[in-house]
Amino acid sequence: MSLSRPLKQIRTAFRHPILVLSSIFLVFAIVCALAAPYVAPFDPNLQALENRLAPPLMPRNGVSFLGADPLGRDILSRVIFGSRVSLAVAASAVLLAGTIGVVLGLIAGLTDGPFGAAIMRVADIQFSVPTLVLALALVAVVGPGLLNIIVVLGVSGWVPYARVMRAQVLVIKKQEYVEAARALGASDLRVARRHVLPNAVGVVAVIAAVQMAHMMISEASLSFLGLGVPPGTATWGAMIADGRNYLYTAWWVSTFPGLTIVLVVVALNVVGDWLSDIANPALRDW
Repeated sequence: MSLSRPLKQIRTAFRHPILVLSSIFLVFAIVCALAAPYVAPFDPNLQALENRLAPPLMPRNGVSFLGADPLGRDILSRVIFGSRVSLAVAASAVLLAGTIGVVLGLIAGLTDGPFGAAIMRVADIQFSVPTLVLALALVAVVGPGLLNIIVVLGVSGWVPYARVMRAQVLVIKKQEYVEAARALGASDLRVARRHVLPNAVGVVAVIAAVQMAHMMISEASLSFLGLGVPPGTATWGAMIADGRNYLYTAWWVSTFPGLTIVLVVVALNVVGDWLSDIANPALRDW
């Protein structure tokens, strides 16, 4: 009985080709990121000025079919290695933001007092500030770097989790079985662990899938502005920045990493929409 519903949902998902293609593409991107040293045809940092701005579809020694950048580095290899940074930063930032948001949302929902209200007022204030603007301000304070970017994006993205988790707590803690558990002496921690978190996993997963796309765009934006990972590291945002002065003469330098970002973000949104339909069957449109 417990397995019948998930299996039915998976079978239904296979009837929608866009969802299937998006899932396959995401799996392919993750595999490429994990196996980048074995998948990439060349060293992503190998410079060969004789191959400078080599056009696509004309492979040569040290350059694959996607062409080369202004320093003669293979674009395909850099796109593959860039997926490691982009996906790792996005996943780590989502994990950090989710942890902070879930904990603060639980505290705000379970504590009826000024402390819980203060948490939500801070969330409201942060929610009014665009995430990228807040991230730029924090990076200006702590400085660029891989770990700093993860922390900055994680701190900037906890609000949706906290708001949703608090709403879940306010609904669940009024249920009769929760009131019965409290009458038997269950603590707030036990109520949160046994009753609130299991019912909120689906909603949190939906937020994480959608926010993963936002984190990737934010990381690419910071790298494009030179505030991301250290210079020379292959990231999609930095690759787009490398080609911004060659858009008319060497369009492929920025186009291919930009197209990769678009495809991954669209795939994440499609999968996130499917997860949302599972978590909220009343909103399902297929």
